[in-house]
Amino acid sequence: MTDTPTPPSPPKTRRRKPAAAEDAPPRRRMRGFEPAATLIAPQLRRSAESRGFAVARLLTDWPEIVGAQTAAHTRPVKVSHSRTQGLGATLTILTDGAHAPLVQMELPRIRERVNAVYGFNAIARVTITQTAAQGFAEGQAEFLHRPPTPCAAPLPPEAAAAAEAVAARFDDPKLADSMRRLALARAARAARR
Repeated sequence: MTDTPTPPSPPKTRRRKPAAAEDAPPRRRMRGFEPAATLIAPQLRRSAESRGFAVARLLTDWPEIVGAQTAAHTRPVKVSHSRTQGLGATLTILTDGAHAPLVQMELPRIRERVNAVYGFNAIARVTITQTAAQGFAEGQAEFLHRPPTPCAAPLPPEAAAAAEAVAARFDDPKLADSMRRLALARAARAARR
C-alpha cells in the first residue's frame, strides 16, 4: 500500500469576538480615571433586564422622557410581554393614589414618549399601579417633589421705597411692575447674604 499524502490542514483563523454592547465594561483597565458610568453600566443593565427593560435609559432618564412634572410622582416599575395580548409590551408605572387620575389622563403621552426612546412601537399599553411590585416594606416610593421654598424675611421699608422709585421711571405699567419685582428680588438676595 502506498501512503497518500494528506492534504495540508487549512490555516487556523482567529474568530472575531462579537462587538461589545455600548454599556459593556472595557476589556482592559484604562489608565487614570474612568467615568463612573462605565463602571456601573453592567450592573445597571443586568438589573434593568431582570425587570424587562431592554433600554436602561428608561429608568435612568425618566424625568427627561416624561417631563419633570409627571416624573415627580411616577416611576417605571417593569415592562412585561404577554403572549395573549398580541404585539407590544406593557409598561407598568408606579404612582401614589392622589396623582393616579392625573397620570391616567397622561397615559397616551407617556406611551408616545417612551416609544420615542425605544425608537419603535415597543410599548402597546401603559398600566398604573399604586403599590410596588416588591412588597410594602421595600416598595415605598420616594418621588421627587419640589424643594420647599425658603421663607423670605420681610424687606426693610427702604428697599420697598427704592423699588417704587425704580418703577416710577417707566411709563409702561407692565415694564414698571417687572422692574419693581426685579429691584425687590435683588434687595432680597442682598439681605440673605
